[in-house]
Amino acid sequence: MRISQSQAQKIREIAESVLGSSVQVWLFGSRVDDSASGGDIDLLISTNQVVESPAQLSGRLTVAVMRLFYGRKVDILLEAPNLKHQSIHDIAKKQGVLL
Repeated sequence: MRISQSQAQKIREIAESVLGSSVQVWLFGSRVDDSASGGDIDLLISTNQVVESPAQLSGRLTVAVMRLFYGRKVDILLEAPNLKHQSIHDIAKKQGVLL
């Protein structure tokens, strides 16, 4: 995993501050490949709460994590009971790292 434990904890704290302590966060994509370099931050954020404004929530989380990584590109994938489940959600969980 190519983020520090401190960064992983901070990402989790950001997600919990918005969605509560039951939220789960996976890092997936190139950042879980220790042999790669660079790359954006791909996160799956899963909650058991209904998300009323997913685009707004995603934007809010993206900006907070981008600040943590000094402007590095961040992609947020949301999973919630009222949002359509897609195969990328399963891939992110299977290949990703739970923070």
